[in-house]
This record gives sequence, C-alpha cells and structure tokens, in this order.
Amino acid sequence: MRPWGDPARRMRLSARVVIAAALAVAIAWADADADAGAGDPWETMNRGIFRFNEGADRWVIEPIAKGVDFVTPDPVERSIRKFFKNSMFPIRFLNDLLQAKPVSAVEELARFVVNTTVGVAGFFDPASGFGLESHREDFGQTLGYWGVPPGPYLVLPLLGPSNPRDAIGLVADSAAVVYPYFIPFWVSSAITTGDLLNRRSLALDAIAAEREAALDYYVAVRNAYQSYRENQVRDSEEDESDGDDLYYPD
Repeated sequence: MRPWGDPARRMRLSARVVIAAALAVAIAWADADADAGAGDPWETMNRGIFRFNEGADRWVIEPIAKGVDFVTPDPVERSIRKFFKNSMFPIRFLNDLLQAKPVSAVEELARFVVNTTVGVAGFFDPASGFGLESHREDFGQTLGYWGVPPGPYLVLPLLGPSNPRDAIGLVADSAAVVYPYFIPFWVSSAITTGDLLNRRSLALDAIAAEREAALDYYVAVRNAYQSYRENQVRDSEEDESDGDDLYYPD
C-alpha cells in the first residue's frame, strides 16, 4: 500500500510539517541579530542561497523553460497558468475567510464554479468577463493581516525570496492544495514541476530585463519582494497579470 495514497495519513504528515517548519523558523528568528530592523541580518547566508538558486535557474530551469516556450504557443501557456491558478482556489478561499473577507470569499467561490464549468476546468477565465475578479490571498498575508511581523528577509533554496512569516504561510498553504491528496506523490510532483516551468517560461523576458537592469540583482529582488508583500498585506496592490513573476507566490 502506498504511504502517500492515504489522505488521512497525508493530512497528518502535512500537519507535522507545518508544526516542524513553524518551530524551526521560530528558533531561527529568535537567533537573529539584534539589528534585525535592518531587514537583512542573514545577508551572507541569503546571498549564498541566492547564488545557488541563480545557478539552478540559469543552468537547468531557464533552458528547459526556453524549450517549453519554443514549442508551446503563448495562449496555451497562459491557459495552463489559468488552470493552475483555478486549482489554487482553496488557498484563496480559506484565507479570505481567515481574513474576515466574506465578500471576497463568495467572489472566489463564484469564480471557481464559473471557470471550472464554463471555463473548461479553469483553462479559460470567463468569470473575469462577468466582473468576478480574483484576489491573491495566502496564509502569509493572513498572518500579516492579523499583525504578525514578517521578520528578516530570507531566501529559500529553489523557492526564492521569503521571510519567516511567509515561510510558515507557504507550508500551511501547501496543506490546502487538494489534488495531492488523491493522486500518487510522483504525479503531484510532476504537476507542480510543470506549473513551475510554465510560469518560468511566461517570465523569461521579465526576469532577463530585471537581471540586465539591476546593479545588484540580489538587492533588486529583495527590495521588490519586500515591497510587493507589504502591498499585498495592505491590499494596496492588485496585480493579476497572467505572466506573474516566478518569485512571487500566487
């Protein structure tokens, strides 16, 4: 019997991962330098991880993404992105409720129903034409909404820019993704990888331009991420473009 095939067992494992991640981050946060107000007390470690991520991207992810972009028409890539965004409905819906935003939660539910049916499993987005706009909500934003500070800037291996609050939120949100509970682990991993490569192919030009324009790409990514997340927590920015930056979670 496959250990990953039992939904209850996977739910318990997800809960343990959330608790372990929260404890690990809390310990790391407590050990941060006293001048954490500077925003990046872990810069030496972060830059090392950032270099690793850049190497993985330049030598593995980006070349594959270019191949995907070459063989896949842009409208198809955007439809695939819409499908994956539609499948993330539980994350947005639950966090709307946790942030006491019932109107947004109802709107997300309506979007999901319309796009899953009329929009053919989410590959199309007729809901936007009906005035039902999507909102990016995640557990990191929920923690920020209720006053939890982000903590120092943190670069995660392969996942990119984050902070202790968003790292906990990322793990918590992963437990709300529905499809991994009903399919084998290797299938869900392949699906997640496919989404990553599709997102990267959509962001090829944007990331290349950022790299070329930045005097220090590490600092540029850090500043952009911190500003982006602050605006999201405050609901002061709604950027719903399909070609969203790879580094910014949905």
